[in-house]
Amino acid sequence: MEIHELPTPCYVVDEKKLEENLKILRDIEQETGCKILLAQKAFSMFYEYPLIKSYISGTTASGLYEARLGHEEMGGETHIFSPAYKEADFEEIIKICDHMIFNSFAQLLKYHDRCPKGSVGIRVNPECSTQEEHAIYDPCAPGSRLGVTKANFREDLLPLIDGIHFHTLCEQNADALARTLEAVEEKFGAYLHQVKWLNMGGGHHITRPDYDRGLLKECICRMRETYNVEIYLEPGEAVALNAGYLVTEVLDIVDNGIQTLILDASAACHMPDVLEMPYRPPLRDGYEAGEQPYTYRLSSNTCLAGDVIGDYSFKHPLSVGDKLYFEDMAIYSMVKNNTFNGIPLPAIAAMDQEGSCRIVRTFGYEDFKGRLS
Repeated sequence: MEIHELPTPCYVVDEKKLEENLKILRDIEQETGCKILLAQKAFSMFYEYPLIKSYISGTTASGLYEARLGHEEMGGETHIFSPAYKEADFEEIIKICDHMIFNSFAQLLKYHDRCPKGSVGIRVNPECSTQEEHAIYDPCAPGSRLGVTKANFREDLLPLIDGIHFHTLCEQNADALARTLEAVEEKFGAYLHQVKWLNMGGGHHITRPDYDRGLLKECICRMRETYNVEIYLEPGEAVALNAGYLVTEVLDIVDNGIQTLILDASAACHMPDVLEMPYRPPLRDGYEAGEQPYTYRLSSNTCLAGDVIGDYSFKHPLSVGDKLYFEDMAIYSMVKNNTFNGIPLPAIAAMDQEGSCRIVRTFGYEDFKGRLS
């Protein structure tokens, strides 16, 4: 079916754009010798894992369930980092994960003797904040619980460590990575000569049009050659950046001084980053408020007064029954959605290279009910 024929609300993953991103990531792997892993916290639509695994080296997880998903559905390498591991989960984790990365030396001491040889990593905090817009995502902020600082690093435990991991970026260019590496080398460079691998985490917007991939390659190759370590990157957004849509229908138009479109898609339920970051999603044929003749506030059919996506303008007036197409909805949308207010979850569809759509998954009342008792 065509995209306008899909039931609403519906997430649509554009496989043509997804593959364009994957080709860029594959080229980085091939030109630098690094390994790139999908950070499933951003995108875990495993229907597309057969395509993804043909281009990159595996997955990274934040807990047991993501690790299982990557191991079962993609294969390749499976890495995991968690601020703390539960004893009940760890036996399964060590069976399916190639790298276990610990957030503290206490956790490392608790579990290291059960981990396979070569798999143990420690996360460090270089205390180098590069976040200017999204403080909520800054793991280098004062008091951060994420990663071991230089002051708390235990040199006596280096013999137990096979790799070092850091993750400090969010939607950033390679200049932020270069600046972070300066701090990593200043504080932890001596230890890098004693480990086998370095994981540079995620937040690299590698597939963004203005991203400096030349500088990224320089950073990777310099670290490999200087310290003789294997390099890993864990992008999430870059894999599916601009490769998804959320299709929604106008259910009503309310005019209380502002013309508000009531949609069957919700910021609170279906695109939480809109309220959390906050984030203004791109909208096909939509413009900034006042830029075109017809301006509307886009909201939803939940009872949350603040469930507002934003104000957009259009060249033509909109009517009940019209379809709207939010863009860049593959990442941090499906993985974070919820059924607040009993609002149904959107269906999930895939769009092939020719633009033909097929529904992959639908959800109903039982999906809502089954979460609650």
